[in-house]
Amino acid sequence: MKRSSLGMRAERHNQKCARGLNELEGHLLAQAEVTEALNCAEAFAAQLTWLTTAQREEVVRLYTTHRLQISRAALQRVTDRARELQCHYSSRYHALQVRLLGLFLSTLAVFVVVLVILAR
Repeated sequence: MKRSSLGMRAERHNQKCARGLNELEGHLLAQAEVTEALNCAEAFAAQLTWLTTAQREEVVRLYTTHRLQISRAALQRVTDRARELQCHYSSRYHALQVRLLGLFLSTLAVFVVVLVILAR
């Protein structure tokens, strides 16, 4: 009894760690995207040499905001598609399980009938 309780606790701990690592990875990826967007915005604004400092800052802000909106939209599309595929394949997997169970029960029934006939 203690062993299974310890095993369940260890499993919960592992799941928490995995969830924490996934969140950390997501945060780091988001920060990298913000940094990349800002770098691209600054490179773009640097090409516009006639801008005043305030105009340059506004261009950087607008470019960064736009780039991050595009990134969020793309990520949302990927997430939505992943969920669609997960639902699709989960339902396909469930249907396959039902078919295999039906096949197993049919085979078992035939086997029992054969045994009954041979036993007579």
